[in-house]
Amino acid sequence: MNYKTLTENFIKELYTRISVITPQQLDFQMIAMQLGIQVFYWPDKNQALFLKNQAYIFINEELTNQQQWQDFCHELAHVLLHSGHQGRTFPLFREYQENKANNFMYHACVPSFMLEELEQLDASSLTVQHVQQLFNVEYDFAVKRLEQYISNKQLF
Repeated sequence: MNYKTLTENFIKELYTRISVITPQQLDFQMIAMQLGIQVFYWPDKNQALFLKNQAYIFINEELTNQQQWQDFCHELAHVLLHSGHQGRTFPLFREYQENKANNFMYHACVPSFMLEELEQLDASSLTVQHVQQLFNVEYDFAVKRLEQYISNKQLF
């Protein structure tokens, strides 16, 4: 039995629906366009907001490409999974949403279904450096994501 979390299933279905099936297709500008989300670069902190049913994600222009990709996926979680203004919610609920967005970010940047495919093609390709380069994420991010992936496989 190959257990999948709700997040893993959600991301696979989302990406498959917009024809993102390989790591090379993980481009946040293209993903945003396919989902009807407008992305803007600015010098302030990253954030997501809705205005008249239109989703916007603001990304700090001074970040590296890897950081922008990672932060886009965090903000994408807020767009897809959350509603309301975080500043008007209870602190514990805000913390819950941030934790959920962080978890989503790891899975959206480095999807399990793509890692599985990689592993099936060549198990030795699941190195931190290879994942870092292939999925355009920072080294520490790749370490944590591989730890999650391996831990989940060992549990189930």
